[in-house]
Amino acid sequence: MSLFLAAVLAFAPAPGAINPVVTQANIDTTICVPNWTKTVRPPAKYTNKLKAQQLGTTDYFVLHKYEEDHVVPLALGGHPKDPRNLQPELWDGPANAHDKDKLEKRLQKLVCARKLSLATAQHDIAVNWQAAYLKYFGVAP
Repeated sequence: MSLFLAAVLAFAPAPGAINPVVTQANIDTTICVPNWTKTVRPPAKYTNKLKAQQLGTTDYFVLHKYEEDHVVPLALGGHPKDPRNLQPELWDGPANAHDKDKLEKRLQKLVCARKLSLATAQHDIAVNWQAAYLKYFGVAP
């Protein structure tokens, strides 16, 4: 890889979108408060409509296999409604939504314990959550 390409990739924005309300300085009054995500979670009507658009179907038997997941989780300061931060994710199979949920909880605990910065957690899960799972659990999802 050329040095130029490496430099471009190093500064490429991570996928997802961040909630501007959440910062490292205020995690004690936002993401580290139990049930805080309930205060910002978008309604299912919104996420279900977006999921159908993204999958290109209204077929219930297809849609129920997916969760409309936040790329940067709400528990890590992800934007609640920005479509760039929402994507369909399979409930079952290898590296599924349940696996990513376990990673989200692990990262939130580390951030709230001040063992990991919010920015690092957001970056790791947004860029490649499966690699982050391996990094933080020591095994692949």
